[in-house]
Amino acid sequence: MSVAPRRRSILLATAAVTAAATAPAVAASPAGRRPHHHPSGPLVIGHRGAAGWRPEHTADAYTYAVRAGADWIEPDLVPTKDHVLVVRHENEIGGTTDVADRPEFTGRRTTKTVDGKAVTGWFTEDFTLRELRTLRTVERLPLVRDRNTVFDGRGRVLTFQEVVDLARRLSRESGRRIAVFPETKHPTYFRSIGLPLEEELIRVIRRNRLTARDCVVQSFEPASLRRVAAARLGLPLWQAMGTSGGPYGHGITYRDMMTPAGLREIASYADWIGPDKSSLVPPHTLLADAHAAGLKVGAYTFRAENQYLPAAYRRGTDPNAFGDAFAEYAFHYGQGVDAVVTDFPDIAAQARDDLRA
Repeated sequence: MSVAPRRRSILLATAAVTAAATAPAVAASPAGRRPHHHPSGPLVIGHRGAAGWRPEHTADAYTYAVRAGADWIEPDLVPTKDHVLVVRHENEIGGTTDVADRPEFTGRRTTKTVDGKAVTGWFTEDFTLRELRTLRTVERLPLVRDRNTVFDGRGRVLTFQEVVDLARRLSRESGRRIAVFPETKHPTYFRSIGLPLEEELIRVIRRNRLTARDCVVQSFEPASLRRVAAARLGLPLWQAMGTSGGPYGHGITYRDMMTPAGLREIASYADWIGPDKSSLVPPHTLLADAHAAGLKVGAYTFRAENQYLPAAYRRGTDPNAFGDAFAEYAFHYGQGVDAVVTDFPDIAAQARDDLRA
């Protein structure tokens, strides 16, 4: 199939899923230790919603993700000045909101050291929730996804509580149990400035009585996950992993964490690992080693544009044109991955359907 017809099929399939999203809800089964979802095949996790089709971390992006087939939706958590957890990819919001165009906040622009790196911009911890509410969201990658810029200015910064509420509404609308998949961002940094993430996250989880079917907590920092584990919430935990270096302030590398001994250590406090998808391609044995340690594996981040695909799956020379994303999903599904974190949950869900065809 050529690229253009395949892209048309994606859009048609997505429209069909969206239309079906208002089907009557079904009763949820009792909560268990680990999440159990309807699909026969890997879980599809909407990365910041459906970031390939809508500005990330917006209500539109999360809604699109669920209607396109996502089982979980991912909110990244950062705090406000008044210690409310809000949903942004980073605490620096110059690239994801219109704050740079707001003259009343010109004086808030500053440079900070976050996880050992100098960052210049506007930071959520310098704004109250009320002030953040006045901002509007914009596409983070306008040069890659210019189609998404049509939605600039339509969304606002959400709180984690609002995402929980939205997931419950979308669960009722879709007839599926949609889980939230919050990530604690820069937890060591925020604890150092008196705005720790974990205590607030735990409070929201308890207040909403979230179960293992409703919520999975992720972080790149083991200490953050251990703090959540100590609260005995009964929720699955997900240890995210980078491709180089190691979790900030921990004195261990991701390479160490990916060894059989490192995986056994992770299994003492977590249920999942979340490596970059490139870490699962042979000759790497991470997938088999993790399964042997009793861990599930969710790979990130799957995208459709050529520049994010392995060379074998690219089509043409335009880095922003869609390549053969279906082939990449088929490879990882065939390897036995337990979940995919994706900017395009509709393509991931359709590729999963192909497994049963």
